[in-house]
Amino acid sequence: MRVCVLIDGGHLRVLARQAGYNYNPDYIEKVAHACVEQPESLLRVLYYDCAPYVGTATLPVSGQPHEFKGSDHWLRTLAEKNLFAVRRGVLKFRGFKPKKIPIANAPLTDDDFRPDFEQKGVDMRIGLDMANFSAMRSVERLILVSGDTDCLPAMKHARINGLQVVLVTFPNHKVARELLWHSDIERRIAWPAS
Repeated sequence: MRVCVLIDGGHLRVLARQAGYNYNPDYIEKVAHACVEQPESLLRVLYYDCAPYVGTATLPVSGQPHEFKGSDHWLRTLAEKNLFAVRRGVLKFRGFKPKKIPIANAPLTDDDFRPDFEQKGVDMRIGLDMANFSAMRSVERLILVSGDTDCLPAMKHARINGLQVVLVTFPNHKVARELLWHSDIERRIAWPAS
């Protein structure tokens, strides 16, 4: 049975770091292969994520400019791995948010705030790829690593068109019940050793 693994990188990154794993291209590859069981045959791994934000913003208290620097080297390294394709969204800077509720009359500093970023385009790319697989029938099963209910319409579409949808879950983490309702199989995998 031919399968494709679709990984929401933002979702996987949060869970892997919470579980204490070093999130890098080699570990992502291990997780992707752990999602596939015998007698499944892996066609491809599609990884969806955003490169780090690069740009300048004005700090909220001091008004000083702050430069955000990042590299997409790790995404390029991942894209070079066998059977991997990287689908990039865009990371948008949405301003600064307080780290905690400020204490009354206490002076605020820039350190009391954290940058707020929003991923754009990742869910749409996952949905489009699921729809394309449904139309082209190049696989029989989609293996989805995501906790985002925005994927529900694409999951329903794939199932209506005869594909099986496997939802990957991890130890000590609960997913939205709606994701389980609209998948055919829940596949709980253990974290691979790093």
